Amino acid sequence: MRSLFIRTLAALLAAGALWLAWVVAVPVSLPTTPYSVTVGPNRTLSQVARTLEEEGAIRNRWVMIALSRASGADRKLKAGLYEFSSPVAMWQILRRLSEGSPDQPSVTVIEGWTFRQFRQALAREKDLKPVSAGWSEDRVMAELGATGQSAEGMFFPSTYFFVPGSSDVDVMRRAYRTMQQHLQSAWDARQEGLPYSNPYEMLIMASLIEKETSKEADRPQVSSVFVNRLKIGMRLQTDPSVIYGMGERYQGRIGKEGLRRDTPYNTYTRAGLPPTPIALPGQAALTAAAQPVESRALYFVARGDGTTHFSESLPEHNAAVRKFILKKGE
Repeated sequence: MRSLFIRTLAALLAAGALWLAWVVAVPVSLPTTPYSVTVGPNRTLSQVARTLEEEGAIRNRWVMIALSRASGADRKLKAGLYEFSSPVAMWQILRRLSEGSPDQPSVTVIEGWTFRQFRQALAREKDLKPVSAGWSEDRVMAELGATGQSAEGMFFPSTYFFVPGSSDVDVMRRAYRTMQQHLQSAWDARQEGLPYSNPYEMLIMASLIEKETSKEADRPQVSSVFVNRLKIGMRLQTDPSVIYGMGERYQGRIGKEGLRRDTPYNTYTRAGLPPTPIALPGQAALTAAAQPVESRALYFVARGDGTTHFSESLPEHNAAVRKFILKKGE
């Protein structure tokens, strides 16, 4: 009886080993030729494996996930577009992904970045020629055909693929043109009666919204507060703009002195919008600036859980501050 059990177990193990070898080492006919898979900047190997399985490029995603974790490949992914032109085995795909050698590398521009952070990201890309290294902001904008325009806020956050050997200016030009397209679309779809004279003012508003909250559902309401304030001549009093105006003086805290120090970006000391955007706004912020919700709210405060509390009156707002910021009155 024991001998039968051992033989059966051995047979099962042998069958399992053969199946595993088939899954990992035997090439799979590609769903299309050439076949490509895109690895985004925040994509995990588990997500990539699911896509590969659903599209028929691998036989079993769970095996790939386990293999990637055991080998450490899941920690070595590099964003980019990977292309395969002939039948390929799972281990070959995994090796390509872990070696970080995409056919088309990419650079990702994050929502809320400043122009300075955008340039730093471009400078880190070894496959991009640093043509603009040492250029002033004015020269960059002149090269893009926008002489005299501030660079801040003028580049759309997205992932941009490029051919190795391209210049950083090539990526800048694409990001600039993409922002122009998205901004114009948002402007064309804007509500009537908004307090913007032109698309650029709406872009400034979008950048304030982008920096005030990362929660997409709250952005139209934040937009409503700012729009309501502009309509009645009330100062925006938005901290991110003050911080932007402080520049390198900002060390993690504004303080009373920072709120009182007048700069073109201090929305506590100056009425209206700041002179330029303060960051690169994404699509959600652009849409919120163009289409705020209808409300009478004039104040908002972070609840501390990622959401925002909106108030129509100062007493209501002060009570919310005591509850969510000072932790009183609960």
